[in-house]
Amino acid sequence: MIFDSEFLVALLSIIAIDIVLGGDNAIVIALASRNLPDHQRNKAIFIGTGLAIAVRVLLTIVAVYLLKIPFLMLIGGLLLVYIAYNLLADDNHDADIKGGTTLVEAIRTIVVADVVMGVDNVLAIAGAAHGNILLVIIGLLVSVPIIIWGSKLILHFMEKYPSIIYIGAAILGFTSAGMIMEEEVVHNWIGDNFGLKLLIYIVVIGGILLAGWFTKRSKARPKNV
Repeated sequence: MIFDSEFLVALLSIIAIDIVLGGDNAIVIALASRNLPDHQRNKAIFIGTGLAIAVRVLLTIVAVYLLKIPFLMLIGGLLLVYIAYNLLADDNHDADIKGGTTLVEAIRTIVVADVVMGVDNVLAIAGAAHGNILLVIIGLLVSVPIIIWGSKLILHFMEKYPSIIYIGAAILGFTSAGMIMEEEVVHNWIGDNFGLKLLIYIVVIGGILLAGWFTKRSKARPKNV
């Protein structure tokens, strides 16, 4: 059966990753198309987002195969730990995106900025897909309406309910721990030891959440002048 429970869990993880890391896409789209007349703005959003998603699918498929190279799964998992921590520790995701004055300029800006800012999505999705290209494609296609229509709403709720960011970071931590344990050396060491696997999940996810919370709290603490 293609759509078994493991497949569905991985698919939901990919969609959740897209939701959590899709906030920057809304900023890029809004800034890149803000100077266009109303009748061209929707075209820029749909065409630019469509092309950006197509490029991201190709990049993610490449990443899926690259992660099969020895030790790259481990490195990818550790990088994803940093990305998850950064999601919590760094609240300033503003990018210097210039608004295009023509439809072509706006589309080009959306595509280029989305690809540059989408490295975290590509890495996270490649890890969550566990080598399943069908998962990558379905997950990203499902995320298209989320990115086009839902990102601003998601940004609003993430600002209103900061705990959503912690949930997202925990999902990324779960994915990164899985990537680390799939590395052949680590997998051979752990074997089928459920307790050890659970401990690694707890250490990785808990470490990300605690480190991110502590860093954010330190930044928010007023400094003595």
